[in-house]
Parts: sequence; C-alpha cells; structure tokens
Amino acid sequence: MLVLSSPSGAGKTTLSRRLLESDPGVELSISVTTRKQRPGEVEGRDYYFVDAARFEAMAENGELLEWALVFGHRYGTPRAPVESALVHGRDVLFDIDWQGTQQLREKAGRDLVSIFVLPPSIPDLERRLRTRAQDADEVIHARMAKAADEMSHWAEYDYVVINTEVDHAFAQIRSILAAERLKRERQTGLSDFVRRLQAEL
Repeated sequence: MLVLSSPSGAGKTTLSRRLLESDPGVELSISVTTRKQRPGEVEGRDYYFVDAARFEAMAENGELLEWALVFGHRYGTPRAPVESALVHGRDVLFDIDWQGTQQLREKAGRDLVSIFVLPPSIPDLERRLRTRAQDADEVIHARMAKAADEMSHWAEYDYVVINTEVDHAFAQIRSILAAERLKRERQTGLSDFVRRLQAEL
C-alpha cells in the first residue's frame, strides 16, 4: 500500500496519475465520497459518488478500510478492491489525507509506505489552487487555511518529497517505490530461491 498525501494543490494528483501511467504494477484505490461530482470527473475512475446514507452503511458494515470528513464531505477507501489487488501481487496507490493514512497504518502496519508531498512555497500553493479554476474563492481560502493543519502532520510519514519541479518529484517517488519493492520481506519467493541456491552448494 503506497500512500501519497499533500495539502490541496501541492501536486499529488498529478504525481499519482504519472505513476499509474508509467507503472503497470500499481493500481489506484478509488475512494468513495459524498461530495458532488466535479466537471470532467468520471464515476468509478475518479471516485464512487454516493449519498450520506450509503456511506454510513458502508462504514458500519466494515466495507471501508478508512474514512474521513474533509471540507464537509466524507471520503473512504472500499476494502474489497484493495484486498483483491494485494492478493494478486499488485501495489495499491492511495490519494488520501493524514487522517486516512493513520487509520490505514493501524490496519496495514509494515505493508504501508507513506509519502507526504509539500509545495515549494505557500504563494506557489495558492497559485496552483487558483490555476485549477474549479473552486470558488471561499473554497480556496478554506483549502489554504486547512493546508497549515495538513502540513503539521508531515513527520508522521515515511518520506517527504518537496514538489519544486514535477519531473524531479516524480523521479523521487519512483525511487522510493523501487527501494520499497526490493525490501527483503516484500520479495515473494525469495526464501525458496535462497534455499535452492543453498541446496546446490
């Protein structure tokens, strides 16, 4: 399980998309949300859009690995697709906030790798939010206010990437993923391979 978190506008969605396009061994965990669909978003690709009653039922029935309330809307991670991907040897990418990351860490332990993406500066963060042109001024101000709270959790993550330049930040994330895949405990079949080598001596 690979988590990418950041304040809104720091670039995690761009980095996530690039990782998914370049690495067939990674698939995205599609969150379920109670917020309204934005222009250009596709059901089942960007989010699963549900009403509050359905979300509550999923949470109560244990269908969500984690969930959080963000900007007045609920977001959660459906359990079944994640468990299926992991069983089939695929890495699962999560685009979630610090609250969701804490909940996932409690459940996943060492199987979770977390990366926090920081913007190079606060003016840059605000510029990126305004460039998206998807939110009203009051929403942008709320996101900027929340950014301070989100950034206060940076030390809870395994890695921190400063997104000064997207190609460089992406290369760092690829390096983290490569190193984590090479960890001894994540190399499936390694024990059998070593035993075969020893048997040949």
